[in-house]
Amino acid sequence: MNNGPHPNVVLVLTDDMGYSDLGCYGGEIETPNLDALAADGLRFTQFYNAGRCCPTRASLLTGLYAHQAGVGWMTDDYGHESYRGDLSPRAVTIAEALRPAGYRTYLSGKWHVCRDAGPDGPKGSWPLRRGFDRFYGTITGAGSYYDPTTLCRGETFITPENDPEYRPERFYYTDAITDNAVRFLADHERDHAGSPFFLYVAYTAAHWPMHALPEDVAKYAGRYDAGYATTRAARLEKARRLGVVDERWDLTPPDDDWDAVEHKAWEARNMEVYAAMVDRMDRGVGRIAAELKRQGAFENTLVLFLQDNGGCAENLGRRSNADTIRDVSYAPLGPDGLQPKIWPPMQTRDGRPVRTGPGVMAGPGDTYIAYGRGWANVSNTPFRRYKHWQHEGGISTPLIAHWPAGMAAGRGTLNHEPAHLIDVLATCVDLGDAEYPSARDGNPVPPPEGVSLRPAFEGSGLGRPTPIFWEHEGHRAVRDGHWKLVAEQTGEDPGAWELYDMEADRSEMHDLSAAHPERVREMAAQYDAWAERVGVQPWPLKRPGETPSAG
Repeated sequence: MNNGPHPNVVLVLTDDMGYSDLGCYGGEIETPNLDALAADGLRFTQFYNAGRCCPTRASLLTGLYAHQAGVGWMTDDYGHESYRGDLSPRAVTIAEALRPAGYRTYLSGKWHVCRDAGPDGPKGSWPLRRGFDRFYGTITGAGSYYDPTTLCRGETFITPENDPEYRPERFYYTDAITDNAVRFLADHERDHAGSPFFLYVAYTAAHWPMHALPEDVAKYAGRYDAGYATTRAARLEKARRLGVVDERWDLTPPDDDWDAVEHKAWEARNMEVYAAMVDRMDRGVGRIAAELKRQGAFENTLVLFLQDNGGCAENLGRRSNADTIRDVSYAPLGPDGLQPKIWPPMQTRDGRPVRTGPGVMAGPGDTYIAYGRGWANVSNTPFRRYKHWQHEGGISTPLIAHWPAGMAAGRGTLNHEPAHLIDVLATCVDLGDAEYPSARDGNPVPPPEGVSLRPAFEGSGLGRPTPIFWEHEGHRAVRDGHWKLVAEQTGEDPGAWELYDMEADRSEMHDLSAAHPERVREMAAQYDAWAERVGVQPWPLKRPGETPSAG
């Protein structure tokens, strides 16, 4: 184990979950392990991600805004340095920064910050080339939990049936991520006990498809039969009681009416499966904590837990494909055959077509369904909008920080100061006594954009010198103190700026832009200067020299 002064770091990131899903942030889903870390640690109530999977991961890993890291949108190359869809050679990852300071570095789970994800393509932006000593997981962003696409060990593509190092009786990707993370920790104790470690655990739970093990789904049977509004109201009451939501913040109007839902049993089942996925992930966090305790490393390990964006309102798999697959037959893939696709039409490893739409009950490996906007609205209680947007429902995440040996803020403390993904690298470099480089492979590296969270761990203010900024798909925002300026892109219309007082109205129900035009102008100018500096391009994205299509 690491007995030195520098803490180990375990960074846990989950996928497509909302602000209120965890028990310790208001949810009814059973998350006792994360709740225990929160009760013994620090919860941030105004921590932010980037509103979408790829930009969040790029920003989290590099301490830069996603555009500076080359992933201003997703993993497509639009010809601009800020939209290459690949981690920039001018960015340094947490792993690359910590390794020269003596840290061993491990990743188990989802990568999704590189353009080339095939077995025969370039791998310059893959984990082992970006500072990690060991990697198990998926290169792309989504896929079956029973047969993940782009599953790799190191830089070798594998399948659940041919991995020589991991052959459980029943493969389920959330468990596989946990099992390999625990294995990395055990191997570290055996081989590198004198060195600190950085372990990045990137779960795909609870990203679609809604896949969960039968016994986990059974645990939530009937839990959501009352529908959206009842669950939102219960979450709001609990979140207010816990102090993670202010009494002054209104609950936003619902986006879907349960009484108008045609397939209620199907919709309730989708949320039961979603809850089961979160529950299983929480048990994985508990197993990682148990391994740290077994090694005697728990006290001097900083555990950080957060989510990559808000609840997801995407409709993938919510329409029936029964007509499409009626006459389709597939040959089994065999133990070595790689899954060719990450979304339908696709097949199971044994040759069954994957089914979608109402009436197909989510959970098994031959289904592929997203839980839908109504439940995403529940996940994001009490906030507006979803994944993709820069309103609070899109960018608000829990952050749980647990570090018994180094946290003086007090057990169960809440921190209400705004903070962001860009702060995680700054924190790791600070606590690891690492030297952040000015260049990488001869390329100049911009300084980190964030501030260390160490003062918050010690009960002090962060002293952030500049506002926090966002842009994704034209949606954009600025957070400066208790003021937030935000706009929503619709097609090619960039939308008008809205202004909100986050202390009084974090649910963004009362636009104050007309009452404070000078503040709007000032913050809009701050945004424009930032956007130019980091390389934001107008939405819809166009490649250099590309002109809009006629008509």
